[in-house]
Amino acid sequence: MEGVIHIPAGERGVIRLFALDMRPEQAAFLKEPGALAQVLGIAALDMDQVEIFPVSDLEDIGLVGYLSEGCGVPRAQVEQDRELLQGLEGYVLLIRSRAFDDVETRLTPADQIMLQGTYGERQTNWNAAPASAESAKPYSAPKLSPRQARAQARRIGATLFALVMALIALAVWALVF
Repeated sequence: MEGVIHIPAGERGVIRLFALDMRPEQAAFLKEPGALAQVLGIAALDMDQVEIFPVSDLEDIGLVGYLSEGCGVPRAQVEQDRELLQGLEGYVLLIRSRAFDDVETRLTPADQIMLQGTYGERQTNWNAAPASAESAKPYSAPKLSPRQARAQARRIGATLFALVMALIALAVWALVF
């Protein structure tokens, strides 16, 4: 099973870079619905998570800069493949792991599509110290007595009623005068 690329279910934050050894017309055709999925040997692919472009479009920034600055790949990962990335010419294909809709997938790319590298996007650190303030605890607000709660509800209702009546009176006055 040489040439098979395994994508595990639920994979997140991975970008795969492929070199496309094909004419520009063929590379452009891969953007058509279903074409890329077919040459990768799979049923479907989210094309919003796929990029196909000539390396020459990147001009001065190059693939190294595009991956690190444009795609959020840590610079250290990209530096390891700097020579390879700078040597790529023609068209390339970038596929983010979200393109596979969290489903386990096995890619069997055509001979003209060669995997050049797999890169991980920067991950956000969602860790935080637990909230320790007394006011952060559930049900820590002072509880109103039933009588106070009813009185507050009546005040809010009376205020809304007065506001609506004032708007109606203003509208009637505007129509009459």
